[in-house]
Amino acid sequence: MKSTFALLIALTTVAACQTTGTLSSGGFIRELPEGVLEIADPSQDLTAVTLREEDGCYWYRHVGPVETTLLPLRNKEGRPICTRAQT
Repeated sequence: MKSTFALLIALTTVAACQTTGTLSSGGFIRELPEGVLEIADPSQDLTAVTLREEDGCYWYRHVGPVETTLLPLRNKEGRPICTRAQT
């Protein structure tokens, strides 16, 4: 129950963060909000993250052995990090 409450507070904090005007020339966020950095799984590339308007979720660039693609940015529990509740 406590972890669910903490996650709800963290997501609310993330939802309050603005990214307007902080995109690099590659379309990635220059400086992620502190709330995102605190809950994001550090095994992901946090230097190449974007916020998609269509789903309100953060996505990061994953460079694999065959291709480079965008994957949903996930918290340490494996859940996607989004600025609004997912249906």
